[in-house]
Amino acid sequence: MPAVVAALRGRGYAPVPRDDTRAWNFVLGDDAGHQVDFHVIALDEHGRGVYGPPENGECYPAEALAGTGTVHGRTVACIAPEWLVRFHTGYDVDTTDWADVSALCERFGIPVPHEYLRFR
Repeated sequence: MPAVVAALRGRGYAPVPRDDTRAWNFVLGDDAGHQVDFHVIALDEHGRGVYGPPENGECYPAEALAGTGTVHGRTVACIAPEWLVRFHTGYDVDTTDWADVSALCERFGIPVPHEYLRFR
């Protein structure tokens, strides 16, 4: 995490103030409006992604972390798209969530969750 934060800061990114900012959940943005939303995890002995202090008990399931993607031609581990859509449910969704979910659903052929049908 320190390396990617330093690289983004070197490109003009700075912290974006938000009510939910934590050491493991924060946003960096640039003057052009680009933002990177960080959800920092540490893998435990079972392959789960521990999110925040371990005593909080918040984890990403190991199977959610089985995705792969590419960044500038380099294969990287990531959250599987089906899980990304799942993680965008169960709360009051907004148009920003819809932008994320609709792009994922279209790109990967995932059914649109019922919370988002009002945006269609």
